[in-house]
Amino acid sequence: MNDVHELLGRVAADAGQPVISTQAVYAGAARVRLRRRVTVSAAALAVVAAGVVAVPGLAPAAKPKESSVAAPAELAGNTGRAEQLVKLLPKDVGSVEQVSLAVIIKNATPEQAEEHPVGPLDGQYAVRRDGGVGYLTVSMMAAESVAKKFGGLDPAADLCKPNRGEHRPADCVREELPDGRVLTIWSDPMKYGGTPLWGPELVGRLTLKDGGLLAVRNSTGLKSKQAQGPLRKTPPLTRAQMRTLMLSPELMPKK
Repeated sequence: MNDVHELLGRVAADAGQPVISTQAVYAGAARVRLRRRVTVSAAALAVVAAGVVAVPGLAPAAKPKESSVAAPAELAGNTGRAEQLVKLLPKDVGSVEQVSLAVIIKNATPEQAEEHPVGPLDGQYAVRRDGGVGYLTVSMMAAESVAKKFGGLDPAADLCKPNRGEHRPADCVREELPDGRVLTIWSDPMKYGGTPLWGPELVGRLTLKDGGLLAVRNSTGLKSKQAQGPLRKTPPLTRAQMRTLMLSPELMPKK
């Protein structure tokens, strides 16, 4: 079960928040892990360190009229992924910058938070609008990694079904797509305690026909001293916009 909880660790390193599970059997705990996957232990830092990292306490940018890419800072290298991601986002989403949540939350060095992306836009992104700072995280896992981590469990199992007395994830919608992919998106209030505290978010998982897996977090932000700004009133993307992003071929590894 621990291996399953670790499956989506690519989203970020362990920040005291969890990751998604593959069935209600681990839906509660694993959902907690996917969403908390934003911190790293010094011994196992496996997060995206590239992009702009704003300093905690930095004043939030004014409301942008359309999507933009924030100016780069010195805390991490700029990979150019934010510029590519912006092209896939709504015009009014806000200003977008690639960040390392390990650097922001755990003060990891860029070297400790070295990235190992699988997908072309894998990473963690701060999205600023109306004074608030939310986050988008994108994480792709190849089929062989998914099989190894799941240990025989079905990654396409129905996450929306309650099991062993656990509640059905809120607003959970599972789609079996014509090409064999399975897309699941649900809401999470993130009321788990711990540090840091996260605001409400939408969580998505797309399992591919070849066994690969794409995970996306669409968060209203952090409630802690590490926060780059106050929570957004809503996640950066609506459910429909998140679905569109997750089905974008630009997120898939090039064959």
